[in-house]
Amino acid sequence: EDSTQVNYSIGIEIRGSSSQMFDKKSYGFESRSDDFEDDKDVTMGGFPEEEDWIFYGPYTDKSLIRNKLTFELSNLIGYKASKTKFYNLTINDDFKGIYILMEKIKRDKNRVDIEKNSGSSVSGGYIIKIDKPTGDGGLCGTCYDDSFSFRSKYNTQGNLSDLSEIYFLYEYPKADKISDEQKEYIQTYINDFESSLLSEEFNDIDNGYLNYIDLDSFINFFIINEITKNIDGYRLSTFLNKDLNGKLKMGPIWDFNLAFGNADYCNGWTTTGWGFKFNDICPGDIWQVPFWWNRLMESPKFKEDLKIRWNDLRLNLLSNQSIKDKLEEYSKYLNDRGAIYQNFSRWDILGRYIWPNKFIAYTHEEEIDFMKDWISDRLQWLDEAILSL
Repeated sequence: EDSTQVNYSIGIEIRGSSSQMFDKKSYGFESRSDDFEDDKDVTMGGFPEEEDWIFYGPYTDKSLIRNKLTFELSNLIGYKASKTKFYNLTINDDFKGIYILMEKIKRDKNRVDIEKNSGSSVSGGYIIKIDKPTGDGGLCGTCYDDSFSFRSKYNTQGNLSDLSEIYFLYEYPKADKISDEQKEYIQTYINDFESSLLSEEFNDIDNGYLNYIDLDSFINFFIINEITKNIDGYRLSTFLNKDLNGKLKMGPIWDFNLAFGNADYCNGWTTTGWGFKFNDICPGDIWQVPFWWNRLMESPKFKEDLKIRWNDLRLNLLSNQSIKDKLEEYSKYLNDRGAIYQNFSRWDILGRYIWPNKFIAYTHEEEIDFMKDWISDRLQWLDEAILSL
């Protein structure tokens, strides 16, 4: 397989928001027909056919594997995430080092499998996200408007507020395609869910918040974000989807390059403390966590199901050994091919601070050892914290 050569016509662009400041860029690209006129579905890296792809270039994450590890753990527990594959990337004879081919989050039977929306009717599915407006036509990094987003009616304390900090961005149908009817439908659904979650009978099995959300997806999302203690978790790069006649689901997961202790702000490096409690630690940050998670922690059903799921996963799929094995597998795979040496020859950043590193290693091996220790401590803290809920 290593010698297979396949030729495609592509359109390519630099992607990302805060990652744009790094020398090593990430890229979005589309596979195109030979005359470049039309997008063309192709299979790439053994993944199902599509035309939208991502080459993610780990840079501030000097382990090179944080996203790959998280996405694979998510898939392992049956919580569907993008498929990932390591590549050495060269663009126009310029060697760029280790990249990860990833599927872009989009509506597709092999990606986010929800019904297609046609025209202005509300007869299909939706993908929305909580994120910065950059890349969505926002003129500034904090400017939201109703052409591509809508604001929650509640603030992070769960109080009705015209000044809520929480915005939802239209991902599917896209902002330039979504009709007023579709906007109204998904806004109303989210509003009804939030209102239900805040009502006094929110725990009522028949009439409470469970009417609106797929609980398993919320629990899986919670577990992945807490294991990794993702500093962006719950508040940025956070996707939700809803199928026709289906409940609201969290996911797919996205963007874990600052997880596993790779952030020197807002306690991002500590192995203790809940990730969802970000607002208590950094109330001044522009992007805050919705009130949902604090409220769900007042729900006996949520806590009970979380405990059961956690204990079940810790026995096998998310055991210390299982996660450690994956770390070592990726590290060996890259080392055996000389890819780590090549990457850091191209990007001479070991031993240097790259925002927002807390830990700075002088070798890749040290980076992996740091992650092993960090994950072990994190899992121990979560075992005790979840047991005592």
